[in-house]
Amino acid sequence: MTGMEPWAISVVSGVAVPIFQILCGSGGKILGMFGKSLDENTREIIFAASKQYVQNYEERHGILKVLGMRDPVRLESIYTAVQFLDNDAIRNFESIENLEEVYRQAKSRGFQSHDGKKQAGIKVANDKQYLMVLGGPGAGKSTFVRKIGLEALKGKKGGFKHACIPVFIELKRFASGNIDIKAFIAEEFRICGFPSPDKFTVKALEEGKLLILLDGLDEVPTKNLTEAISEIQNFVDKYDKNRFISSCRTAAYRSSFRRFSDVGMADFDDDQIQQFIDNWFHCEADKQAKTGEKCWELLQKPEHEAAKELAHTPLLLTFICLVYDRSQNFPDNRSVLYRKALRILLEEWASEKRILRDEIYQGLHTELEELLLSEIAYTGFESDRLFFSQRDIVGQIKTFLASNLNAPQHLDGESVLNAIAIQQGILVERAEDVFSFSHLTLQEYLTAQYIDDHRQIEKLVTEHLTDKRWKEVFLLVAGLMRGGADGLLLLMEKEAQKYINTPKSQALLNWAEQVTVGSSGDFKPVGKRAVAIAMGDIIAYANAIIYDYPIPNSNAMAYANGIAIDNAIAIDNVFAYAIAIVEATNGTIGDAIQYTYNLEKLKIFNNIKFTVLIAQMEVLKAKAPDEHKSQEVLGGFAKHLQQALLNAFNLTTKMIDLSEEEAKALGDYLYANHLIIQCKQAAVRVSPQTWEAIEARMLLVL
Repeated sequence: MTGMEPWAISVVSGVAVPIFQILCGSGGKILGMFGKSLDENTREIIFAASKQYVQNYEERHGILKVLGMRDPVRLESIYTAVQFLDNDAIRNFESIENLEEVYRQAKSRGFQSHDGKKQAGIKVANDKQYLMVLGGPGAGKSTFVRKIGLEALKGKKGGFKHACIPVFIELKRFASGNIDIKAFIAEEFRICGFPSPDKFTVKALEEGKLLILLDGLDEVPTKNLTEAISEIQNFVDKYDKNRFISSCRTAAYRSSFRRFSDVGMADFDDDQIQQFIDNWFHCEADKQAKTGEKCWELLQKPEHEAAKELAHTPLLLTFICLVYDRSQNFPDNRSVLYRKALRILLEEWASEKRILRDEIYQGLHTELEELLLSEIAYTGFESDRLFFSQRDIVGQIKTFLASNLNAPQHLDGESVLNAIAIQQGILVERAEDVFSFSHLTLQEYLTAQYIDDHRQIEKLVTEHLTDKRWKEVFLLVAGLMRGGADGLLLLMEKEAQKYINTPKSQALLNWAEQVTVGSSGDFKPVGKRAVAIAMGDIIAYANAIIYDYPIPNSNAMAYANGIAIDNAIAIDNVFAYAIAIVEATNGTIGDAIQYTYNLEKLKIFNNIKFTVLIAQMEVLKAKAPDEHKSQEVLGGFAKHLQQALLNAFNLTTKMIDLSEEEAKALGDYLYANHLIIQCKQAAVRVSPQTWEAIEARMLLVL
């Protein structure tokens, strides 16, 4: 008798029982190899071996400890369900120009297409008997494969719906000749104490009772790869009743396995990132402190947008969680964060996984490779290109190697590119022979590194100061200048002055100085001036709408507000204030009055009679029309309110009526000054004397 008897179930822990259900299934054919009847001693040996098998799998493949983690964590405690894309989802582009256009239209920092249909990873694993999982380094391929094995061990309680015993094989173990998959499998059963492991393996394979997990095809040494692929193909053909899941880095996958369905790992979306962070900070202390929630909220802030981009890759999201766990914050100097992320991809991840790097790297050390990558990044970014042809990159690699006496001259450009794409994933093939950096953040960081290395600060400032695409590069350059960012800030200040060379813009700045100088509010003068400029722009915005003038799209209001906030002045939403003025009716004028009260409390303005202004607004409120009145009536009322504001703040329509060009120049000026403040905050070192002088001159006509 080989069925599962009650006494046998009590011998083994509950988690091991599903294995015996598998062994005893199919009429007991697998255990039948031991004879028509099993003595009690043999049964106990098999049950104990199966229990050991489960324990071994969980200890070897169910625990993660990466990137210098202090303590290991259970894979299942942080695992976040993955999604797959069809492997050809990003290969349907005709040209580099097409890729560039699609990226720009998406208005996203991520490169992955959002149009590809995603499928839940566990569903695909259940649907496909032969599955090839593709993705970049750190995309979560190995974690997914290990997790499927854990689910299979749970039997009917798990997410894997096929009765199979999982066997996890790291293909990097195929480092020598005589590749024998069956021997690897038998060894897994032998070390757990299964009797007759060779016969047991053959029987299990013949009955189709194994889930064979072949992890890391790209980690097979190049000299053994052809033999490994042939062995796997033949093995699958011979034992085709079993289920197979293999993984490989996308760039290394050149020959499709005949039977396998190819799917690509999709980047984590926001829900998955949040779930991962919640799972990571799962201990009771973190739950009480709401550490996960705080980490996620911080990652949502605009200043961490580029850091969040890294979080779409599980490996770098792990890194971000580790960084936050140590300090409960992210470093102000973002260049430190991105440099560490780059080094993880360049060398640390291969070291963690114990992958032997190809011979190509014997002469191309990390510092030299960073120089090469920074040159590729800068050349593309300077010409506003995010996608590069293989020919262009190979040409740059060859030129770089030829122009450097200390670079290895024997290297082949194509081989270098392939190694970078396959082993590190810093450059990714997005379509046939078309590459980009894996993250825009990395291209920006490497571009900044090139600028700092080649002393191109002045060119950066004179050519790109108000180009929003270069904002992150400016912040990273400031963080890279270990000798101090004073020179950068002074150059930015000088260049910014060029945008206020018209009488109107200068008059507006002079007005902001006159109405704030000497006021009693306990704020820095530059912050007060910023609030005044924001208020002037509010009135100008409202004026343009009320009188049906063209509305200049300069964002000046937002940048002035940003400068005020950076100087610890939290004024109410300036846009809401403007709208309250424009749409003033008996239902909304109260908002405008409240905003004015709040502004008065800050004591930023001098010689502004807020008491008189608020009294006038209260009188107008009593006469305010309801929202159902005609536009003529509503418009007439708004004009009265607008005139009261102009009078109160000592402004004239002529002073705030800027042309499109003047408004854009003012917006650029304020953007540049806001960027100066942000660069100062991102810098490693700034002289107090230099900053005090810059701050004193900011938002003044020099």
